[in-house]
Amino acid sequence: MAHGTTPAIGHSLEHGHGGPPSGVARRTTATQDLVRGIWRENPVFRQFLGLCPTLAVTNTVANSLAMGVATLVVLVGSSLLVSAFKRSIPEAVRLATYVLIIATWVTVADLIMQALVPDIEKALGAYVYLIVVNCIILARQEAFASRQPVGRSLLDAAGTGLGNVLALLLMGTVREIVGSGSFLGIRLFGAHYQPWIVMQLPPGGFFAIGFSLLALAGFARLAAHRTAHASAQHEARAEAA
Repeated sequence: MAHGTTPAIGHSLEHGHGGPPSGVARRTTATQDLVRGIWRENPVFRQFLGLCPTLAVTNTVANSLAMGVATLVVLVGSSLLVSAFKRSIPEAVRLATYVLIIATWVTVADLIMQALVPDIEKALGAYVYLIVVNCIILARQEAFASRQPVGRSLLDAAGTGLGNVLALLLMGTVREIVGSGSFLGIRLFGAHYQPWIVMQLPPGGFFAIGFSLLALAGFARLAAHRTAHASAQHEARAEAA
């Protein structure tokens, strides 16, 4: 589900290489390129991309951070090369070329993890290599990096990667605290705390993302209500004046 052809990629293929999905066609500023992937177009909580590794590896904060940073490195590196050489990539083999570029950066990221955090790299296992077909990365190459200058592509990749890191960290924090009673291996509660073991198991990923989406939707609704209330008060003052 998470590593197949995504809606974003499917949209591009249906409308041709020149038909970007919504949010890309319109002109944006450099700041918008950077920040939109962090929240407004968050790849996990807004676009629901890359859910396979998100649900699988977020049982601890350390695993979540390692996977998020690895994905960020691959995303930024791939966007750099795709954007720099977009005019040299033949249309007929562009997706295969993107996969080859991504696979190169995944190998780099995996070697770095083996050198710096070998225990975490072993814990993540095959999910590190599955970054090659992560829909978040493929979608950004097809929808943005292949059409934009290098600078803007790097900003877009950094924002999307950071949004993915934040999503993984949020889920990893919830699952480790509730499922183990710890944070980065440090015990937070006393000996009487009974961990929710289910949060450390695969079903815990679904519970975590469900609770996270529910909380974020509540915050968004509250913010919208406050904005509407402030706007109504402003209009009332303007009419009274």
